[in-house]
Amino acid sequence: MVDILKTVAQETGIPHRKVASTIELLDQGNTIPFIARYRKEVTGELDENQIREIEDRVKFHRALAERKADVIRLIDEQGKLTEELRDRINRAAKPTEVEDLYLPYRPKRRTRASMAREKGLEPLAAYLLSFPREGSPEAEAEKYLSDQVPDPDAALQGAMDIVAEMAAEEAEVRQWVRQYTMRNGYLSSKARDAEKDSVYRDYYENYRESVAKIVPHRVLAINRGEREEFLMVSVEVDEERILDWLFRRFIREGVTVELVRKSLADAYKRLVAPAIEREIRNQLTENAEAHAITIFSRNLRSLLLQPPVRGKVVLGVDPAYRTGCKWAVVDETGKLLEIGVVYPTPPQKKVAEAERVFARLIDQYGVEAIICGNGTASRETEQFIADFIKKCGKPDLNYTIVNEAGASVYSASKLAAAEFPDLDVSERSAVSIARRIQDPLAELVKIPPQAIGVGQYQHDIAAKRLEENLEAVVESVVNYVGVDLNTASAPLLSYVAGIKPTVANNIVQYRESNGRFKSRQEVKKVPRLGPKTFEQCAGFLRIMEGETLLDMTPIHPESYDVTHELMKMAGLSLGQIGTGDFRQRLSMLNNAPGEIEAIAGKTGVGVPTLKDIVDSLMRPGRDPREELPPPIFRTDVIAMEDLKPGMQLQGTVRNVTDFGAFVDIGVKRDGLVHISELADRFVRHPLDVVSIGDTVTVWVLSVDIDRGRISLSMKDAAPV
Repeated sequence: MVDILKTVAQETGIPHRKVASTIELLDQGNTIPFIARYRKEVTGELDENQIREIEDRVKFHRALAERKADVIRLIDEQGKLTEELRDRINRAAKPTEVEDLYLPYRPKRRTRASMAREKGLEPLAAYLLSFPREGSPEAEAEKYLSDQVPDPDAALQGAMDIVAEMAAEEAEVRQWVRQYTMRNGYLSSKARDAEKDSVYRDYYENYRESVAKIVPHRVLAINRGEREEFLMVSVEVDEERILDWLFRRFIREGVTVELVRKSLADAYKRLVAPAIEREIRNQLTENAEAHAITIFSRNLRSLLLQPPVRGKVVLGVDPAYRTGCKWAVVDETGKLLEIGVVYPTPPQKKVAEAERVFARLIDQYGVEAIICGNGTASRETEQFIADFIKKCGKPDLNYTIVNEAGASVYSASKLAAAEFPDLDVSERSAVSIARRIQDPLAELVKIPPQAIGVGQYQHDIAAKRLEENLEAVVESVVNYVGVDLNTASAPLLSYVAGIKPTVANNIVQYRESNGRFKSRQEVKKVPRLGPKTFEQCAGFLRIMEGETLLDMTPIHPESYDVTHELMKMAGLSLGQIGTGDFRQRLSMLNNAPGEIEAIAGKTGVGVPTLKDIVDSLMRPGRDPREELPPPIFRTDVIAMEDLKPGMQLQGTVRNVTDFGAFVDIGVKRDGLVHISELADRFVRHPLDVVSIGDTVTVWVLSVDIDRGRISLSMKDAAPV
């Protein structure tokens, strides 16, 4: 364990002491959000990303250590373990190195070499590798003739098969070939049928890119093209250079040189090259998936942190053609008031009838915003909504488009069926769309993160790996924002640190049976919510208008006594929380040189925790999402035909990929701001400039109506 700690500290650049204390906290069953927020003194104020990195590296090295122990045991059971081999296995830094060393001892199916050994040809293979200066290999081979070995050529071929396998199984050979191919190889592709058109046409002919330099999204695109049987893909490398290295490594002067040379060429072409190609393709895919997951995770975090639009009665619309546009009215809390369907889009085009329905809803419920999903028929529906707003004479009424990705997944789920048993799938989608603007986080946690669709090539990524990473993002966001214990759904509660789905359901059932929670302490009465779970989750649960005002803050109950002592020293009381005088006096305390450190010394609490307490008292009930720009509401729609080069518009970033950002500017298609048009300076990655949900100013560069493409720029100067 000491070696693992040292290695992780070196890999992460985090001091050994912080790594050791963090691992101890993780091993005790503490969650990452809890450690990052409430154990800053122990970890030296490491953030969630650093703690997660430590956790990942420790898992990797523990698994590697376990595999090393297994390999050593398996070789030892064969009676072939030497101290030198044991030492080499223990010093291996990567799983591939361990497997290379284990390869000669791994039980395998019958091979050409194993069959040759069964025929007694291993001594003849040793003869070939001894490179005798005199004699004839054919004459030597005659010594091994038998019923199974009819002639010298068969004997020599068997011996050569043994030599090939021996060379192919040498760890140093595989490591050198692997490294050389990674540095100097090319990933190439060509069409299976050049006459068959597809989105992979760029990879049909003479496509060749360095293995070391190929960008991740092209790896995933090529993989998909191969999987869909449009492409044939291979790894190309200078074979002569590799064979030359093999010959120099193994061959000496003697009468068996040509036979060994043929054996080594066979070893590379038949055994080593295919295995290394598979490894490299797998490594490229793994790296590309990791990159895609990073992009998806950052996009998902931005989407989940979209600011809620509170206090509005909302009309949600799920657009469609033939089956009509399902609509749902929800009140300020998201409660469903009424649901129905209108047919303003083709083929019915019952516009007047739809306008009468919407007019009644606006008057009856005081609807202040119409929310339209961005799926099929969304732009036709948007045009209807914009025209309706012009006619209805309600100056405060407006609309916006929301990303409805995953709404259908939620609508068909058991959760949606339990929440709205009397509604059909499309009606549930309309409710989900309406709620997405009121509290995006609360609604989006009901959907599997991978179904939200804010990345690139998410369907080409290993599902389990993607799910694990995205679940961590949702957990991080939920705990960063905090959860209202008296309104949160079970899916939302299940992401709170320490709370499992069963306990989340128990919390909701307890609330329904006993009414509102009056304090955080009351949650201890929930079945299966024990002391450890309470410790992990309590600080992330909020109770508005409860028995103590501290329950509406991120201050952990374990720090309540310290908080009271702090306020006493500052001459403040809980009743003053939220007042200007209260904030002013705390601000003076926070800014006074050495004051926080002095109080920390008197109270026996760490400075980081004390600073967090002061910050929480100054902004009780704070929702960090409200500090972000709100969504853009519109009253009119722009057609693609209206766009002209040089036109300046405001839009909302809907997705960010490696090559640019897609921006909703209120027309039928999102426009693309290519990475080269994101800023006047060099941009390494679009996420360094924009995030999902950002409101941005863009200029139209070009419009291709036939292909439905809009090119935009975000550079400071409007394009000429």
